[in-house]
Amino acid sequence: MISHGNVILVRHAAVDAAYHGICYGRADIPLSAAGIRVSQRLAQSIPALEGATIFHSGLERTRVLADQLAARLAGKPVAYEALRERDFGIWELQAWDAIHDSGEEIARMVTEPDTFRPGGGETTAELQRRVVRWFRSINRAHPVIAVTHGGPIAALLGAQQQLPVADWVRLIPACGTWTSLSTPRE
Repeated sequence: MISHGNVILVRHAAVDAAYHGICYGRADIPLSAAGIRVSQRLAQSIPALEGATIFHSGLERTRVLADQLAARLAGKPVAYEALRERDFGIWELQAWDAIHDSGEEIARMVTEPDTFRPGGGETTAELQRRVVRWFRSINRAHPVIAVTHGGPIAALLGAQQQLPVADWVRLIPACGTWTSLSTPRE
C-alpha cells in the first residue's frame, strides 16, 4: 500500500528507436510512439495519491508522463534538475559501441566513482549526492511521484540500501516501470 511519506520512482518509457545504442544521458530526446502509449497506461496505473507532488527531470522523456499524471491527479508537475540522468559529457549522443571500443573507461564509473568523469561529465558520486539531496529535501507530509531516469533511481536505491556502486546495475528499473520507497525518518 502506498501512503503519505512514500515516494513513487518512475523510469521514463522507451525512447525513439533512433537513439537505441546511443549514450543519451542529459540529452533531451523524444519517446517512441510505443513509449508514449506506455506513458498513457502508466499514468492510469500509478496509484491516485491525493495531494501528491509530481516531480520530473525536465527532459521530454519524463515530462510526457508527468503531464499526464498531473492531468489525472489535478496537480502541477514540477521540473527538478536533480532528477536528470547522469551527465556523460562528450559521450552524449555517441554510440555506446564506440565508447566501449575506446578502452576501459566504462568500468571506471564503478571502480573510480568519486573521481572518474565519463566523457568529462559527472562522477558517480556526484550523481548520487544530487539525487540523495533531492530525496532528503522532499516534503514528507505528502506523497511524491518522481518521473526520472535509470541512473538516478539506481543511485538513490543504492544509497538507501547502502550498496557498493558495483551492485547498482541490478537496481536500474526497466523503462516504463515504477517502484515505491519510504522517505527517511527524521
